[in-house]
Amino acid sequence: MNTDQAFSLLKEAGITDNIETFKQWLREGKIKATGFTVDDKALIRFMKTQTKLDKDQIIQQLKLRIKAKDAEIKGLEDLHAAQSKVLIQQRDKLYNEIGLLQIERNHLKKETINLLKENIELRDELIALKEKFFKGETNKDGPDSFSSSDIRQKLGLTKLAIDKDVITAYKELLKKAHPDHGGNEKLFHYIKTDFDQFRSNSKD
Repeated sequence: MNTDQAFSLLKEAGITDNIETFKQWLREGKIKATGFTVDDKALIRFMKTQTKLDKDQIIQQLKLRIKAKDAEIKGLEDLHAAQSKVLIQQRDKLYNEIGLLQIERNHLKKETINLLKENIELRDELIALKEKFFKGETNKDGPDSFSSSDIRQKLGLTKLAIDKDVITAYKELLKKAHPDHGGNEKLFHYIKTDFDQFRSNSKD
């Protein structure tokens, strides 16, 4: 076949559509030809070789692309694993903190309950003592017969405390016992009555 027919055959086979490339192959002897006549068998062998080379190149390119994709997937998997590990650590830390907070809350709750119980017990004890004091159970003659030193002692003052100190102590006691401040109304009444009696005796 002539060179034009050979070039057309190469184009149809998808090997090349560049005439200069075809001429270069002729000059280099890759396609055996005499003048404008091309050896049919030599052309077929060349086409088979080129087709095989093209397929090998395609396979190699596909392998490289697959390898690149595998590396990309591996990178994403490693990143996902690292992020998952961090998230798991953060989750575990939060669970630990929640557990500690719950323990602390329960501890504070118990302490609050104990303090409330202690406060109630102390208040009850104070009420009982004050009721006993103002009813005169600690003195057979009743509250009116208390001496000045007895009053000072009961108020936690020294025997040398002046009347002003006694009045100040009474006022503090009245403030604590006042119902508006969480005190006991009955106890407040007892203290107020005794305070009024003390002031009345002091004026005399």
